[in-house]
Amino acid sequence: MRRRPDKLGKPADEKPRVMQETSHEKAQQRHTVPDSLWQKAQGKGLEWYQQTLQNGAPVIIYLHGNGGTRGAGHRVGLVNVLSAAGFHVLALDYRGFGDSSGEPTEAGLTTDALYLYQWVKARSGSSLVILWGHSLGTGVATNTALELQEQGVTVDGVILEGAFSNIRQAGASHPFTMFYRKFPYFEYFFLDTISENKVVFPNDENMRKLRSPLLILHAEDDHIIPFHMGQELFEIAQQSRNSEKSVRMVPFEGSHGYRHNGLYQEPRLPAIIKQFVQSLNM
Repeated sequence: MRRRPDKLGKPADEKPRVMQETSHEKAQQRHTVPDSLWQKAQGKGLEWYQQTLQNGAPVIIYLHGNGGTRGAGHRVGLVNVLSAAGFHVLALDYRGFGDSSGEPTEAGLTTDALYLYQWVKARSGSSLVILWGHSLGTGVATNTALELQEQGVTVDGVILEGAFSNIRQAGASHPFTMFYRKFPYFEYFFLDTISENKVVFPNDENMRKLRSPLLILHAEDDHIIPFHMGQELFEIAQQSRNSEKSVRMVPFEGSHGYRHNGLYQEPRLPAIIKQFVQSLNM
């Protein structure tokens, strides 16, 4: 799992809105409050931030993709959009990413997300708590939601942005592997090694079991995770549920040029998310 900072997204001088950082043993997280609390948040400490989680505004736990940190430009851009739309956003750097200690593993990343979810639920009262995963984070999100479901807890909502079917297929489609695919034993040296290291992130299998309301966002020109993978997950989720109303997919035309990291630039995104969140109260 690559951890070096990337250079994609908005310029580095775009900073998150008012925020507070906390951590547990291995992972750091950043809490950005809704824009409406911006003035009140000036100079406030951790206790104040925790108390705001009970103000009724929905809480989004953002699980980012492979590479870089929660401070990457496109991630900050999305957090700012969600804050302006009235959401609390808690962005997590998993163990081994950013300033979080430890080594990243599938089990470890899922554990970090579980911890943050439980931490938020203990402090957010009756506020909705939604998991948002992007790229690699979609695997963390579905693993986390399914683990909670098996514990008898149904996550209020799950949003998957640029989701892959499973990490093996994602690896086979990644631009980095394009040069090597023509060589003999490509699957053995690259894909089987991933499996042997117990890195699976089986979104496709998780979709067959997951019962939380689901929103899938995918750009048709996504150059990292092919659009058809998002469609596949959508179809699996629809087929595995009694009601199609709990599953929705929103595609974004390739002409916009959003590719893998640019959906936060879509003017309709706040309305799309608000509509999904409103449906969770019905």
